[in-house]
Amino acid sequence: MNVLVTGSSGWLGMYLVPRLKALGHRVVGIDPAAGPTTDVVGSIADRALVRKSLKDNEITAIVHAGALHKPHIESHGNQAFIDVNVTGTLNLLEEATAAGSKVDRFVFTSTTSLMISQEIRNARERGARAAHWIDEEMTPLLPRNIYGVSKLAAEHLCRMVAAASGLPTVILRTSRFFPEEDDMSHKIVQSGPNTKANEFLFRRLTVEDAAEAHVVALDRAPQIGFDTFIVSALTPFERSDCEQLMEYAPVVVHHYFPRYREIYARRNWMMFDNIDRVYDSHKAMRRLGFVCRTGFGEVLERLDREPAPDVLFKPVPPHIKQPPSLSAKA
Repeated sequence: MNVLVTGSSGWLGMYLVPRLKALGHRVVGIDPAAGPTTDVVGSIADRALVRKSLKDNEITAIVHAGALHKPHIESHGNQAFIDVNVTGTLNLLEEATAAGSKVDRFVFTSTTSLMISQEIRNARERGARAAHWIDEEMTPLLPRNIYGVSKLAAEHLCRMVAAASGLPTVILRTSRFFPEEDDMSHKIVQSGPNTKANEFLFRRLTVEDAAEAHVVALDRAPQIGFDTFIVSALTPFERSDCEQLMEYAPVVVHHYFPRYREIYARRNWMMFDNIDRVYDSHKAMRRLGFVCRTGFGEVLERLDREPAPDVLFKPVPPHIKQPPSLSAKA
């Protein structure tokens, strides 16, 4: 396939573009920031550039991973999010389905962030007695900021255009795979690596797994038609654990991973006292045929045999830190 990848200079793009090339696909990367995995420097908000990129490269598939993300809220106004995340998505969809287009599949990188309302985010402070179990059936979706609002609007555009045109479209709501510190780190006493390791239980995946999910979605899109999937490391928890997760999570974690306390103690690491949400990625396993290779169990195995925790989490490449790169972070 001739694949257009948006956000190609970003964290996901750096892994996805080489992976697609290794599978024999011809890949054209587009991003406002230049980089080794980017061929076209420019914005998807530029309709003419999108049209030219598709036509000149005879694109047959699109992976739309580029966007303004939550960290950009501090540096960009609401209109910029609409221009890039909404209008940019519409540009890609309409050009992909225009007369003469060769595009026969579309994969959109969305985010689990759009599923987190202010109520869910502050569940414990509001006195919630159980963790929220989050799957694709959860409604209503009430994003708490312009990032989530714009990504949800983009999802609706994908659904609308797919229904009207028949373009096979797969939406992947990825959980966290960014390497930076959490934006709530001032409220968390754990170190960065400790926090990220904990999150593999309920809201994180590796960037390699995120890239592989897109490869699978690209391959399976014609058979699926249209669907939306949460993509996250498969949680070990059950719905019946939700009350105890909110009350005191270490007891639940110990039930599933009896050695975790021993392994964590060697590093002076701690488990979160409370877990307020769990992303359920079983639908992706059943219908998409994708399961993350790295979950909390694999993280524990590496922690048990590796001398330093940094082996789990790669540093941020310098160009990722430079706006206006539209790198994919959930």
